[in-house]
Amino acid sequence: MRDRQLIAAYRRGIDADEYVAIRELYKAHSTAEDARDVPGLLATLTPDCAYEIAGTDHRWTGHAGAAAFYQGLLGAFPDISFHLRNIVIGPQGVWEEADVRGTWTRPWLGSEHSGAPMQFGVQILFPWDPDARLFRGERVFVDTDVLLTRRGAARPG
Repeated sequence: MRDRQLIAAYRRGIDADEYVAIRELYKAHSTAEDARDVPGLLATLTPDCAYEIAGTDHRWTGHAGAAAFYQGLLGAFPDISFHLRNIVIGPQGVWEEADVRGTWTRPWLGSEHSGAPMQFGVQILFPWDPDARLFRGERVFVDTDVLLTRRGAARPG
């Protein structure tokens, strides 16, 4: 079943109006994140959304899970900022690559905080739900060895 779903997603055509909808939703999501507006973030997500950190057991589901993810992230890194490096928008959703900077001030993902400025790279997939016209969550790809061992101390640049 999953293979058929992937093939169908791969074969989806590009529709100009849908592209604009995906781009505008991504912008609304990013604006809400920058404003620390959790209800605004949730408004961009399907009710059954899923957040996961790839390669780990960390997963949150539904709006309650997404809110918990953001409360944890924004609580641990109150000054977090995302510096976009690349973005791809298509009928399957959005893929972004960013440099993340922030000061780790509280425990997160089962790891103690360092109190130090951190910088690490991240790639995030925002899968698009064409029926709901919302994102189905985020799949976050990050070097967890760097992040969770707190070796992401700020680097020049």
